[in-house]
Amino acid sequence: MEFLVASAIGVLTAAGVYLILRLRTFPVILGTSFLSYAVNTYLFATGRLVVGAPPILQGHEAHVTYTDPVPQALVLTAIVIGFGMTAVVLMLALAAYLSGGHDKIDLQEDASEDRA
Repeated sequence: MEFLVASAIGVLTAAGVYLILRLRTFPVILGTSFLSYAVNTYLFATGRLVVGAPPILQGHEAHVTYTDPVPQALVLTAIVIGFGMTAVVLMLALAAYLSGGHDKIDLQEDASEDRA
């Protein structure tokens, strides 16, 4: 199970970095979303992935396996905030595309067009 989760985090991180290095706004936004999914999965995995374990340690039993509820609450909060920020950034990218007529990120090309 741990190998599967670690592989998923690695694939999400690699895809996110690849998309961030593109020169268009939509792949960059998608890449940052993939990176946030990778971080959320990592945080969720830090809460000990145990099936059927209680989220809170009951009693004073030292040998009982439990699942930490704090990473789950952090991930839930991060998902909601990430969704809202993605919507805001998408609206900004759409407004920039409609006003500029393109969605390129390369600033050097825009500077050379201004000089001509």
